Amino acid sequence: MALKRIGQILVDLGLIDEQQLETMIEEQSTRGGELLGRVGVALGFYTDEQLGEALAEQWGTTFVTLYDRQIPSDVIRLISEPMAQLYRVVPLELKGDRLTVASADPQKIQVADELRTLLGYDIHICVATEAEITKTIDKLFSSDNESVESLVSDLESDNELAAAAAAAGKDGVTDLTSIEALAESAPVRKLLNMVLLLAIRDGASDIHFEPFETEFRIRLKADGVLQEMVPPPKHLAFAITTRIKVMANLDIAERRLPQDGRIELSVGGHPVDLRVSVLPTLFGESVVMRVLDRGVVSLNLDKIGMEEGMLRKFRDVLRRPNGIVLVTGPTGSGKTTTLYSALSELNDVEDKLITTEDPVEYDIDGIVQVPIDSEIGNTFAACLRAILRQDPDRILVGEIRDVETAEIAVQASLTGHMVFSTLHTNDAPSTVTRLRDMGVPPFLITATVEAILAQRLVRRICTGCREEVVPGSDVLADLEMTSDQVADKKFYRGKGCERCNRTGYKGRLGIYELLIMNDEMRDLIIRNASTEELRNVAKRYGMVTLRDSGMQGIFNGLTTADEVIRETILDA
Repeated sequence: MALKRIGQILVDLGLIDEQQLETMIEEQSTRGGELLGRVGVALGFYTDEQLGEALAEQWGTTFVTLYDRQIPSDVIRLISEPMAQLYRVVPLELKGDRLTVASADPQKIQVADELRTLLGYDIHICVATEAEITKTIDKLFSSDNESVESLVSDLESDNELAAAAAAAGKDGVTDLTSIEALAESAPVRKLLNMVLLLAIRDGASDIHFEPFETEFRIRLKADGVLQEMVPPPKHLAFAITTRIKVMANLDIAERRLPQDGRIELSVGGHPVDLRVSVLPTLFGESVVMRVLDRGVVSLNLDKIGMEEGMLRKFRDVLRRPNGIVLVTGPTGSGKTTTLYSALSELNDVEDKLITTEDPVEYDIDGIVQVPIDSEIGNTFAACLRAILRQDPDRILVGEIRDVETAEIAVQASLTGHMVFSTLHTNDAPSTVTRLRDMGVPPFLITATVEAILAQRLVRRICTGCREEVVPGSDVLADLEMTSDQVADKKFYRGKGCERCNRTGYKGRLGIYELLIMNDEMRDLIIRNASTEELRNVAKRYGMVTLRDSGMQGIFNGLTTADEVIRETILDA
């Protein structure tokens, strides 16, 4: 049955009249999509409590007050602070398998589904005011201020859990029923949920679970650097990895072979993909989860941090009718994001765009995306052959890994297609050498390659604690600069604050090197010229090197000298 509109419910309850409802609707149109009920509160037509009662009426539930409510401690412990803050809910009571929580936004129906997935209970939602939700969350968690540290401390002192873990693996024989029950237990679920929520909140790209002889480590990679969390008890290692394998639909009985899986979650209203890799080691299974947060990725060329003049040249190349554009750099340097951003810009009704990727990382409406599965013979080369029969205008090949894929990409560009792909090389000029080493003839390289973009990611200085700093002589030596050369330049660093977890960095910045082919460079390639000769000619025609791009980031106060030194090499 269709829900009654909140405006009509407010009228029926006598809180507003029809004239006031019209005023609210007009005001809402000027407030950028603010909820109609909140608009009425802002206009003073009724109170937060009266809106809560109307929302409860709309959603067929009850309105509750929280200021004098006594909530059992065992119920509070079911939800961690990060989860309460993210979903804006307060746990109220647990009866059997049904957990009742209070929310100020019952219209966010995905909250109940997500909490059901994370906690394993049926979720019933009551309505409370936003002010009371905020106060109660602060009150419930301020005294204990539950964190991973406090949760791990509780786990270490939980003798029942330790006994259950010991019994599950008694005499070196694993009892699958017992270990699965342990993996599904509330403490293990809660720890893993907290780690996942913290990783997503902090924008981590990877979560590492690593077993060693005497400890079990958890590390998060944020902004390209690993940071260690408080290690959980070693005896829970098997339970935690088993819980991850259950979530990823992997074989929990198989502990001798590597396994790959995928977990699809919806967190805070946006989809998150977790790519799971399990690797058997000497002391148990090592698990790495790659976090792909589709809700926060920005596929926009204007936001990748490329300098304006270089971006203009790159856009000109993207619009060419045929040829090959290569983006190069190490794993995790943002190559895929750059190419997705380019495709998003080229994605219009007139052109057919097809991608072949391993794996498909982000869904883009209007683009045909094909996942690679080499186990069944669906390789890049095989896919590329089939794609050419699909009448594409522009093609993205996730990676050129072998000469066969390279040759088909070359043939595709020669027959009137624009091909985008990636390679792993140190800089733009050395990409030509890499293609030659793979077996692509120089005359085909010159006939097809239009541009090569090399890129790296460096950490951004946190704007909350940025301060000016005088570079030391060792830093200037690494940059091959003298104090006279930087006399009028300013260097900065992050002092470290709560916002950046005391690291001094928050977010990352792209630095780029764009080589656009011209006749002189094509002649050099035909004559098998060295990488150094290509680099010198490219620089003569205006190519900004990775190091120079990084230096610009330093002088603009966006990153530090240490980051640029770490991620770039000096030009010979």
